[in-house]
Amino acid sequence: QVQLVESGGGLVQAGGSLRLSCAASGLAFRIYTMGWFRQAPGKEREFVAAINWSGGTTVYGDPVKGRFTISRDNAKNTVYLQMDGMKPEDTAVYYCAAPKRPLDWGVVIRREFDYWGQGTQVTVSS
Repeated sequence: QVQLVESGGGLVQAGGSLRLSCAASGLAFRIYTMGWFRQAPGKEREFVAAINWSGGTTVYGDPVKGRFTISRDNAKNTVYLQMDGMKPEDTAVYYCAAPKRPLDWGVVIRREFDYWGQGTQVTVSS
């Protein structure tokens, strides 16, 4: 079965950086779009970033544009989220996600992500 395991969360001061990793198994990782989402207490889940199968196309949610960078290493079945210039409002549980449909960038537009990791807590202190 598909497994997504996030790591790298923690506590950071405002202005600092963290890098999240998501190790994937149970799918042909290199042909799947991958995404990052986050959910803060009392708020709905929010799209953060996505990357296509080759890594050549990325998209970001407005709150993180210019500060976060998504990347992937298909040889390691891993997707990353580099977070720089962090703000207290970035505090949330961050989730890695994958769709059922390979080679389909439209899943990002339609928000059709079917597999989710357990999440990793990120806390930004002011």
